[in-house]
Amino acid sequence: MRDKFSCFSENSINVSNYSCSSYSNNTCISQNIVAPSIQNSISSVYKLVLSTLKQILITVTWCKNHSNQGLSISFGDDDPSNVPTFRLNTNSRFFRKKKGSKLLDVDDSSKVNVLWDLSNAKYETGPEPIEGFYVVVIVDSEIGLILGDSETVTKKIKDNTPMAKISLLSRREHCSGNTLYSTKAQFCDSGNFHDILIKCSVENEGFNSNKSPILCVNIDKKNVIRVKRLQWNFRGNQTIFVDGLLVDLLWDVHDWFFNPVSGYAVFMFRTRSGLDSRLWLEEKQQHSHKDKDKVEFSLLIYACKSS
Repeated sequence: MRDKFSCFSENSINVSNYSCSSYSNNTCISQNIVAPSIQNSISSVYKLVLSTLKQILITVTWCKNHSNQGLSISFGDDDPSNVPTFRLNTNSRFFRKKKGSKLLDVDDSSKVNVLWDLSNAKYETGPEPIEGFYVVVIVDSEIGLILGDSETVTKKIKDNTPMAKISLLSRREHCSGNTLYSTKAQFCDSGNFHDILIKCSVENEGFNSNKSPILCVNIDKKNVIRVKRLQWNFRGNQTIFVDGLLVDLLWDVHDWFFNPVSGYAVFMFRTRSGLDSRLWLEEKQQHSHKDKDKVEFSLLIYACKSS
């Protein structure tokens, strides 16, 4: 993602090197949008800091397609095929154990225990349950991650079990359907959850009644950006404020216009640590000492238009 967006200047809207001959009739934007697109997978990356100051990255992925629905939890930032991973397929006849626990060896010194109960989980349209479940990750006898019903979990774990420090670094959503996307995000650990709505549609332009695609992003029903003539402004960024934080909002809908068969759009929300004037810092050393413990959060939405 950094390579894709690092060339953009602050508040850049117009970035295009393509000929208008590639585009015709706004056919990639649905004019009759009824319901939001469906989430196919959701991946969240957490940073866990134990009392020994040891740090571990935990990636939790919920997925759903025609053949399976399940959960995977991996430990570390390397290739998922080379790191310890817990997998659960709730649709499989052979591996549909919806309640239980499993021990894993993360490395030579860490022991992980995963406890879960999805037997009464309730879902909406996406792969991630909304209630009636819990997933707990315990690392070296410290509670590292609790998802779902925390009250049920506390009854099953000893009161003196220490809690590790956990921070959400990123959330990645893959969606398919039309050009309307709805999700929720918490931009900092102490902040509120916000409703995010991304909508691409068409509107009349001028007096000649030509249809022009536009991009609108709403947070908590308040419009934060509106990009007109999207076929030419298909990449760009703007800065918004959420919970007192600077958040860079970036979009790339190029493939919707120029590669509609297999392409997808990308939307990204990323918080900044401090008031740096650039989107990215080239060197970590440029961070000031007082900002070193601040956690940046990013939300990425990969949107495949299948209708």
